[in-house]
Amino acid sequence: MGSAKRSVISSAVEMESNKDEAERCIEIAIAALRDYEPDKARRFLEKAQRLFPTDKARSLLESIAENGGPSTSEENIRENDGLRNQNHNTEDHSSGHGATESTKPYTSEQLDAVKRIKRCKDYYEILGVSKEASEEDLKKAYRKLALKFHPDKNHAPGATEAFKAIGNAYAVLSNPEKRRQYDVYGEEKAHPTHRHRTYHRNFEADISPEELFNMFFGGGFPTSNVHVYSNGRMRFGHQPRQERREQQREGGLALFVQLMPILILIIVSALSQMMVSSPPYSLSHRPSMGHTNRRHTTTLKVPYYVGDHFSEEYTGMNLKNVEQSVEEDYISNLRNNCWKEKQQKEGLLYRARYFGDTDLFQRAQKMATPSCSKLSEIQVLLHGH
Repeated sequence: MGSAKRSVISSAVEMESNKDEAERCIEIAIAALRDYEPDKARRFLEKAQRLFPTDKARSLLESIAENGGPSTSEENIRENDGLRNQNHNTEDHSSGHGATESTKPYTSEQLDAVKRIKRCKDYYEILGVSKEASEEDLKKAYRKLALKFHPDKNHAPGATEAFKAIGNAYAVLSNPEKRRQYDVYGEEKAHPTHRHRTYHRNFEADISPEELFNMFFGGGFPTSNVHVYSNGRMRFGHQPRQERREQQREGGLALFVQLMPILILIIVSALSQMMVSSPPYSLSHRPSMGHTNRRHTTTLKVPYYVGDHFSEEYTGMNLKNVEQSVEEDYISNLRNNCWKEKQQKEGLLYRARYFGDTDLFQRAQKMATPSCSKLSEIQVLLHGH
């Protein structure tokens, strides 16, 4: 009797183990489809079915077969993604959940527009402007494209990434300093491959595409989805509970193991930087770094914080160099904040004109830009004009 009970328990444990391994294989297969590797995806899906048959793996295998077998073309991958999303939607619907964002309809024109953005080689081409484009040209191009590609309006595959690319392009090119750097180094630092477009990741904006959109239009489209940005990528909220639990279970240990080398590299790099050159000051009160004593620079009277032994370690020319760095950091922060304040104010003015809202127009005109005012004061002190 005891032997039979142990056998049943052993079988149950083995079945659960097979189920976990099958789910891991499905996850690998989905990643392979996104990486244009249908052969690899098919192998892992077949392995998953042998270990623990599921409707999910069967649906994915059918979607690969229906699309004409192995292919590395972008079109087939998109079709596979679409079929997979439809299968997810069917499962969610049977559990009492509604359709997800990925199943919403889109037109062929929207899909063609997304493809055009993906083919672009630089930020100027993304916005459809010349390299001599003025600030007003950039704004007109951004307004037109942002409304066209916003994820709540354009549901074509890849629209979210296109919207992000458009926002990033405008944020960089509308910032004079970033634009100068991009014109000099942009082509050297961007290396798009034939499979994945990088959208010039070395020139990421300081603001998310959704925040930029809200600056221009005072808010996004009415939607039940919640947009969240993580590491520069957009994802959509309100996922079905079953899908969230499934993703958490599948992603747990495998994700941790995959990220471990990267985490170690980041930790070692951070420790190395701290050991090599710990900054002697902060622009804000930071007890964790020992910067608790408030001082002011000699020229611009910019407040900054230092450690207890700063006065002993930094004198003469060393002190002058530190104060110069403090003022440069302070002015750089003011420039960035001034740019954001201007974009927000101009966005509200544009929205007020577009909708004929007199109250909004007056409110936008009265909106203060404190960082810009402070920057002007500093320029007068430094240059006398």
